[in-house]
Amino acid sequence: MTDLDIGPEAYPIPGPPNSSLADILERVLDKGIVIAGDIKIDLLDIELLTIRLRLFVASVDTAKKAGIDWWETDPALSSRAAQNSLRDENRALRERLDALEAKTDEREETVETSDQA
Repeated sequence: MTDLDIGPEAYPIPGPPNSSLADILERVLDKGIVIAGDIKIDLLDIELLTIRLRLFVASVDTAKKAGIDWWETDPALSSRAAQNSLRDENRALRERLDALEAKTDEREETVETSDQA
């Protein structure tokens, strides 16, 4: 048999390696994938509606490396964030109450000094 006798079927054609769904998912979660799109509705050159869609599929670690960690600060998703939110709200309310009490005290002092005069 010579080189001329061997046809293309004798050598397998290289192609992409077979990957299972688990392998593909592992690669996507490891690297992350971004899907972005805009939907824009115009009528007579007047913009009526714009919808921007952004989808980032990744593992938590990959998302944190990309600077995305909104689930840690959303009170609906994190008990720690909910506690921090309540703490901040209480602090703000106490400051407002202190300011109102200070104004009330100033007014009372002004009324007392004007009554004494």
